[in-house]
Amino acid sequence: MDIDQAGSRPTGQPPLAGGLRPGPLPGLILPSYGGACLEGLAPALMAAPGARPPWLPSHLRTAEQVVLLVLDGLGWLQLQERKALAAVLGSFEGGPMTTVAPSTTATALSSLALGMPPALHGIVGYKFVVSGPTGEEVLNVLRWSTSSGDARGFARPAELQPALAFGGRAVPVVSRGDFAGSGFTQAHQRGAREVGWTVPSSVPVLVRGLVDEGEQFVYAYYDGIDKVAHAAGFGPLYDAEVAAADRLVGDLLSALPERVALAVTADHGQVLVGTRAAPVVPEVAALCKFMSGEGRFRWLHALPGRVGELLEAARGAYGGRAWVASRQDVLAAGVLGGEPSVTVLARLGDVALVPLGEEGFLDPRDPGDARLVCRHGGLSPGEMLVPLLCS
Repeated sequence: MDIDQAGSRPTGQPPLAGGLRPGPLPGLILPSYGGACLEGLAPALMAAPGARPPWLPSHLRTAEQVVLLVLDGLGWLQLQERKALAAVLGSFEGGPMTTVAPSTTATALSSLALGMPPALHGIVGYKFVVSGPTGEEVLNVLRWSTSSGDARGFARPAELQPALAFGGRAVPVVSRGDFAGSGFTQAHQRGAREVGWTVPSSVPVLVRGLVDEGEQFVYAYYDGIDKVAHAAGFGPLYDAEVAAADRLVGDLLSALPERVALAVTADHGQVLVGTRAAPVVPEVAALCKFMSGEGRFRWLHALPGRVGELLEAARGAYGGRAWVASRQDVLAAGVLGGEPSVTVLARLGDVALVPLGEEGFLDPRDPGDARLVCRHGGLSPGEMLVPLLCS
């Protein structure tokens, strides 16, 4: 598969070879919104066989029933480096496509389920600003909590993100049972049919049952690779998990009738940061009332009246190591894929820090952020390119 659909939302720059859009600085790439991008995958697979786009692998363009398995955190580049560990995936047809930006689970899974770029669905990062009991607070989307605790009472998922998943169709989602009813699940999968699993061996059994019921599109999700990458980085444990995920793909493939197409993708890739993540320097942090986003796509929120000063200080501190961009720069580059509403704009910071190398910019007030070994969220190929493979 070629990435030959550059997207319908212009970034002001021509596509790179293969259809990838160049990023704002060398070494960075932008999502191919409107083409071979994660935000368009579910709508493409749910379309009638004769109406599916040409960037899909051939079997996905014609299959009457499709199962989509999302392997959280398995980037295209990481998979290519471990072909010997993934014989099943290596036998599939397909190639890379882009995820959305920021290249983080909360944003990417929302775009996948909702069929929208981040600018439109509003889940614009791992952490973003909401109105809470104490005023502006930073919401951790996956935990759906702020410094005030559980945010479901004041940042109601159905109000924060009102669209129904999968265009209002009750698509079965085979995922960890622990995720059922969480704030994030309510925000990005509302209207879907939740089918919970406890151990990965249940996934093929549950999916086969849904296919036998006549479901034309089944969505399954497995998060092991991302967990291991965050905790242990790339190494023996990561390699073992990639091999285990490939066995899961093989078990799922064996459980399905030949007429059913199995598609495999991911929400993002990874980069190995390790100890190269450091708190934002004091002269920049002192100009911030708080920070949101994450280490690979850090949003700085300026103290009142000090946006220009913050941008200048951030460029002085990080200009050679990051894309240091104002909010207007980020929107003009098409990073979020459209024109956000006033409500969504309020969730963004004033200045973005997107690393060029394998490092991260941490919030000095969030010591827990320093524990991650591999990270994602940024615009590097290692984070932005994900597989789209098909049996």
